[in-house]
Amino acid sequence: MASIPVSALVAERLQVSVPLAIYALLLSTALAFCVGLFAAARRGRAGDTIVSGMTQLGLAVPNFWLGMLLVLFFAVELHWVSAGGFPGWQAGFWTAMKALTLPAIALAMPQAAILGRVLRGALIDTLHQDYIRTARAKGAGGRALLWRHALPNALVPVLTILGMQFSFLLAGGVIIENVFFLPGLGRLVFQAIVQRDLIVVQSVVLILVFAVVSVTFLVDLAYVLVNPQLRPVRSA
Repeated sequence: MASIPVSALVAERLQVSVPLAIYALLLSTALAFCVGLFAAARRGRAGDTIVSGMTQLGLAVPNFWLGMLLVLFFAVELHWVSAGGFPGWQAGFWTAMKALTLPAIALAMPQAAILGRVLRGALIDTLHQDYIRTARAKGAGGRALLWRHALPNALVPVLTILGMQFSFLLAGGVIIENVFFLPGLGRLVFQAIVQRDLIVVQSVVLILVFAVVSVTFLVDLAYVLVNPQLRPVRSA
């Protein structure tokens, strides 16, 4: 039997895991911003209470259980998508993305609940700052206060969570990839552990460590972009 180089094996699995992680991160970010902005704008009202309850439910529901519900509803009942598997990128971009949609939703929902609660709390804290009161006294409306003044200053903790979530989505999709029969990095690690293939496990761990360090570095750079006050002061 011909042996397969570990680099080729890992590269093949990254073609599934990286797009899946990015897809799930985009979905969770878009949903979290909608939820966080809506709840912060209506803090203390019925809408805020409903959204807070929904995010709490999202935190409580395991992503693998949500994935199985999605398969039962959209694949078994409605027949909109296949129940699992990955046709490969050679089948076409939209065909491949369609196969990744349900796994991305299952991964994104709990992360969106976490990010939405963090964004809501950061926005509410920012809206109580003195410069917000000054802007309100100058006649700034509620939408301008929320989008122009509060949101940019509330993005620092959100970026921290985003960096952590991408690393988790890249490495933590073991169960989801097994639920949907995706040939990704998480399933490769699971198979390597079962087969006691330490070389594959070590290679994947090194890649994940590199990914975490790279994402952390990019998040640190993003801090400076969203909050210029964090830039180092140059001495004269």
